[in-house]
Amino acid sequence: MPIRINLLAEAQIAEELRRHDPVKRMIFCAALLVALMLVWSSSLQLEAMLAKKEVADRQMQIQTHTNEFQRVLIDQKSMASYKEKLDALKKLTASRFLQGNLLNALQQIKVDGVQLMQLTVNQDYFPTAATKTQPGSVKERIVVMLDAKDSSINPGDQVNKLRDAVVAQPYFQSMLNKTNGVLVMNVTPVQTGNDGKAYVTFTLQCNFQEHVR
Repeated sequence: MPIRINLLAEAQIAEELRRHDPVKRMIFCAALLVALMLVWSSSLQLEAMLAKKEVADRQMQIQTHTNEFQRVLIDQKSMASYKEKLDALKKLTASRFLQGNLLNALQQIKVDGVQLMQLTVNQDYFPTAATKTQPGSVKERIVVMLDAKDSSINPGDQVNKLRDAVVAQPYFQSMLNKTNGVLVMNVTPVQTGNDGKAYVTFTLQCNFQEHVR
């Protein structure tokens, strides 16, 4: 029976031992783990970058909405200011002093022997600056001056009658101050006109109620 000699047996044994070397297997496993860690780390970095970009986008949206909200607040404040001014103008228009009403009231006042010579209307306005607790306002003061001539039989007797007629007239009752509404001023001595008729001149100062606008 022939004897077979495997001349490569030693090399094959060495190769087999090399393949089953635990150190190499550990190195291979470690390399595989490192590769997996690198892949995982890269995925985390990618997720972090995506999350950072989303946060930046959200912050931009929030900033945009914030700016829009601030503009809305400014617009609302401006609209409120304009509305306040418009309401004040409407109020002033509704309660403004009308010359026509005054003239109509004067036409209804008749005292024998008395002639209205001149009408003067003084309108003064006194503004008050706004404060933190009070809005700005304007005080309106109106004074009507009636220059008249009394050429009745006894010049001067009709002065107070004209005053009483003015006070009793409904329009003036609603407009005059409750105290010192009508004052008699500048009563002159009796004079004689070119027609030889005696007369006196005088002035009625009509103080209207003050209003704050």
